[in-house]
Amino acid sequence: MLKIFERTEPGYEETLTSLSRRGDEDLARVEPDVRAILDSVRERGDEAVLDYTERFDGRRPAQLVVPRETWLEAAQQVDPAVRDALEAAGERIRRYHEHQRDTGFRYEEGGIELGQRVQPVAAAAVYAPGGKARYPSTVLMTAIPATVAGVKRIVLVTPNPTPEILAAAVVAGVTEVVDAGGAQAIGAVAYGTESVARVDKVVGPGNIYVACAKRLVFGAVDIDSIAGPSEILVVADDGADPEIVAADLLSQAEHDEAAYPLLVTLSRPQADAVAAALGRQLDALPRKAIAGEAVRNNGYCFVAGDLEEAGRAATILAAEHLSLSVADPDALLPRIGAAGAIFLGYHTPEAAGDYAAGPSHVLPTGGAVRFASPLGVYDFVVRSSLIRYSQAAITAQADLLEGLARLEGLEAHARAVTLRRVD
Repeated sequence: MLKIFERTEPGYEETLTSLSRRGDEDLARVEPDVRAILDSVRERGDEAVLDYTERFDGRRPAQLVVPRETWLEAAQQVDPAVRDALEAAGERIRRYHEHQRDTGFRYEEGGIELGQRVQPVAAAAVYAPGGKARYPSTVLMTAIPATVAGVKRIVLVTPNPTPEILAAAVVAGVTEVVDAGGAQAIGAVAYGTESVARVDKVVGPGNIYVACAKRLVFGAVDIDSIAGPSEILVVADDGADPEIVAADLLSQAEHDEAAYPLLVTLSRPQADAVAAALGRQLDALPRKAIAGEAVRNNGYCFVAGDLEEAGRAATILAAEHLSLSVADPDALLPRIGAAGAIFLGYHTPEAAGDYAAGPSHVLPTGGAVRFASPLGVYDFVVRSSLIRYSQAAITAQADLLEGLARLEGLEAHARAVTLRRVD
């Protein structure tokens, strides 16, 4: 099932190049429908969101914004062991993100005071999918960075929330819950409706309709990224256990039929051993059909031959999750360009990053790690530049400022400086 390409064989370079463009997902296919949904939500508000929820989900919520006492009570229904697990994971996620706090800066030079003020956005929406699986971990991974940033209003957007989802919302510091999903839910928080107040930022993964909706509402609100199918790239040397490598690949393949389980090895025997382990483990997976289709459609192995080529292949693929299952991952790391989350060594499973290592598991996909970063505290703040001149400083710099203004033909700019100078 795993398609194997050796460095010396035809198709190696072409396949690498093709996979580097896997992020060029055809959002155009769904854009007309999504645009119509968003337009309807903007025009008809709550009624449009409820109509689309009934049409797509077969249910019509009694109200979009769940009363706080209702969802807090529902959250208490979870098993105490589940609550303890969520709290333990939440504490680790919170501690990691505390390190991302940015307090801004100020400095002075020649009578000019300069600086940067950093403050949280007023309101953010965190989206948690409700399709093939439910992810309380995603609530923790999206809302906790917002809480650490100091966001006062954090809106969880998810269809038909379960007690586990709501328990995660409590742990993460969510302040509101909107019972809706899909493009219509993104429209509700981006534009506002009768019952849903608009937010400043929308984050979190979703299906192609959610991804397209986020792209279309950008400008009315900010977004984190346009998420595509999950992906993992494992770079495995001959010392890596094929069974463990296969398990790591399947940990992402079981998410979605469109997921990308990718592998780079240093030898053909290792590639064959991992492929055999994949086949054995697939048979025992509860989500065998989903994982199997992902491996069949998007499972690729590249036999690089040496670490230099392995690093080059990993750089081209620019993966969301990069597992360096090699004896000396720190030696390989400098040979690799961008990646979303990097898991170092034989004993570090990608699954740890999904749940409780600490960093947010909301990561750029489809090669977007080349220009985008994991979700973090910095996604929930805005920065303002601070500038103060003394009279002596503006006088000293006046010739420079006036000259540049007049170079651009902007005389009013120049005069605004001239009137302040004291020669």
